[in-house]
Amino acid sequence: MSLLERVQKDMVTAMKAKDELRLNAIRMIKAALMKHKADTMKEADESGEMKILNSLIKQRKESADMFRKGGREDQALKEEAEQKLLEGYMPAAAGDDEIEQAIAAAMAETGVTSLKQMGVVMKAAQAKLTGKRVDGKTMSEKVRSKLS
Repeated sequence: MSLLERVQKDMVTAMKAKDELRLNAIRMIKAALMKHKADTMKEADESGEMKILNSLIKQRKESADMFRKGGREDQALKEEAEQKLLEGYMPAAAGDDEIEQAIAAAMAETGVTSLKQMGVVMKAAQAKLTGKRVDGKTMSEKVRSKLS
């Protein structure tokens, strides 16, 4: 079942349950997927869907931080709740051990020892973690610490 079909099915369930928060999050996902389809004139593949979901999750994180800085805790909590719902549509997150192993394998494979070539290691490590959710910032920090 594609993500769009799953979202459509979940939207009906949320409507019947009158779950406003879930319904809003699902509508957000559907709108982003439909926008991608309209912009590119084709359905998003699995990696495209994950990129769309990652950008929505990142937006929620940034919004929650901004609301907290502005003293709007209620809005920050709402954004974080939406983020949790969005993460439910993502594949399982890679653990720290998996990330460390992927980085070590990528460094051995590429032979990179310079911080200037960090991008090569990042790309190789991300390829090893295909199908898992990885926070790019966390991975970047780990690669940087290994190359320093």
